[in-house]
Amino acid sequence: MAKNIQAIRGMNDYLPDETAFWQRVEGTLKGVLTSYGYSEIRLPIVEQTPLFQRAIGEATDVVEKETYSFADRNGDSLTLRPEGTAGCVRAGIEHGLLYNQEQRLWYMGPMFRYERPQKGRYRQFHQMGAEVFGQQGPDVDAELILLTARWWRALSISEYVSLELNSIGSLEARARYREALVTFLGRHEDRLDEDCRRRMHTNPMRVLDTKNPDIQALLNDAPVMIDYLDDDSRVHFSSLCELLGLAGIPYTVNPRLVRGLDYYNRTVFEWVTTRLGSQGTVCG
Repeated sequence: MAKNIQAIRGMNDYLPDETAFWQRVEGTLKGVLTSYGYSEIRLPIVEQTPLFQRAIGEATDVVEKETYSFADRNGDSLTLRPEGTAGCVRAGIEHGLLYNQEQRLWYMGPMFRYERPQKGRYRQFHQMGAEVFGQQGPDVDAELILLTARWWRALSISEYVSLELNSIGSLEARARYREALVTFLGRHEDRLDEDCRRRMHTNPMRVLDTKNPDIQALLNDAPVMIDYLDDDSRVHFSSLCELLGLAGIPYTVNPRLVRGLDYYNRTVFEWVTTRLGSQGTVCG
């Protein structure tokens, strides 16, 4: 008898007794986004591979190891989207939504990354994203954080999540910091694991993200990004912290907080929890 075909590992079915929870969460999140003036944009699941190589960065873990890429019948390289921002920016440029305009957009759907399936981390996962174009001040960062804080209140999970903040400054500031960090890591290369030694030469700020407790202890003496910020980024971050304080949003500044994709500047934030095991980031 032929073996039954099963779902691909890390790509899960959601049965009727589970989809009711999905619908409630999705409806709640959409309602908050609409109240803040965000409009839905629906994006293709498949994009041209160079879109992600350019936007996310060829030296990132996502592009190096995790994308589902393939050649179509014309020989073009296509990729199942591993995240939503690159496609949203591509659509905004292609359809003339961004030039001299402000846009508040949101999208939702499946994303794909090839990695070892484990609790809370799947090869097909579902994300909702919100993007603001045409504004650069700390007030729009504060708006996004306040919006997400309202999500948690609406879902009655505020007590289980906490906010961490950092600034990674401008491209020039990160270049200065990268040089100092690589120098520090080079002095201790014999204490780094294989993954961190690789990242030290390709994407050194990702070493700060390590889960290895021995290297986390070593990084206590590493230079911190905030000491290398440009003046504009320093003012931007200070203003954001002031706005969050006025709004009554508690936060912790985490100098090791970075993002794994190359298109980020200035503010980075994560809502984290201790209720999900090692995969503790709820939103970022």
